[in-house]
Amino acid sequence: MAYRDSGKTKLSKGILEMKFMKKSKDQALKDIQDEEGRMLFEDQLTEGMKAGISNYILEPSFIPCEGLIDGRLSFRGMNPEIERLMELEEIAKRPPVNTSMSADISDVEMVQYRQSLVETVASKYKSKKNRKSNEKRNSDDVHSNQDKPPKKKYKFIKPKDE
Repeated sequence: MAYRDSGKTKLSKGILEMKFMKKSKDQALKDIQDEEGRMLFEDQLTEGMKAGISNYILEPSFIPCEGLIDGRLSFRGMNPEIERLMELEEIAKRPPVNTSMSADISDVEMVQYRQSLVETVASKYKSKKNRKSNEKRNSDDVHSNQDKPPKKKYKFIKPKDE
C-alpha cells in the first residue's frame, strides 16, 4: 500500500462516491490498476518496452521462420497462378512414390491365407449340426482311400437294477 501514497494526493473515498465525482473515481481506479499491473510485470518488461521505442522483436536467427508458409495463398480458383504454385510446392514436399516394391509373399500364398481365414470365420457362425455334417464330409474325403469302417456311435446303457 505504500507505493500508492507516493507522489500524488488522493481523494477520500466519501468524495469519490459522490455523483459528480464519477469520472474522477473511474480515473483513480484505472490509475491504481495500471500501477498494480506495472508492479506484477516489472521484471518481465524491458526498458525498450517501457519506453515504447520498438514494436518489433529482433531475432538473431532465422530458424523460427523456416517452417512458415508463403504469404500469398489462394483458394477455390480466386488466383489460379498462385494455386498452381501452391500445388507445385506441395508436390515437391511429398516423398517420391516407389512403384517397384517387391512382394514379401507370393500371390498363391496370399490366396491360401485368405481362404483359410474365410473358412475359419465361416465355421464360427455355423450351427453345431452343420459343423458335424461338414466334418463328416471332410473326413470321408480324406479317408476315402482307406477302407476303415465308420466309428460306431455308442448309445446310453441303463444301469441294471440288482
